[in-house]
Amino acid sequence: MKSKKFSILLAALMLVLVQLACAAGEPTLTGTRTSFDQEGTQPSSTFGAFDTVYVVSDLENGVAGNVITSRWYAENVDGLDPNFFLDEADINVTQESFNGTVYFFFEPPTDGWPAGTYKVEVLFNGVLSATVNFSIQ
Repeated sequence: MKSKKFSILLAALMLVLVQLACAAGEPTLTGTRTSFDQEGTQPSSTFGAFDTVYVVSDLENGVAGNVITSRWYAENVDGLDPNFFLDEADINVTQESFNGTVYFFFEPPTDGWPAGTYKVEVLFNGVLSATVNFSIQ
């Protein structure tokens, strides 16, 4: 009889563990925005020539091996070709489980950002997740 109770208890425990694993869900990257700060609490799409621009996203159910990529472009800036590629950077998740904000930033050049419009493409595991635009005035 003890063996039967143990089997039922073990089966119930396995069911709970499976449900918890499913509840965690797939990793998702949402809420991508430009901001004056790395937490994304001061969102803006307009910056000054000497502002650092942050691109912030919310990662839920992140796991080790997830990669978030940012690609920065000068869309319409005097003296540069349209959609001129500026830079690319990756964030590699190394924790087994991660929920929180991830951010990229671009500091202004020594002479300041040239006025114009810019865009940043954010990819999650190689797939375009969001595109955000900002302007420098």
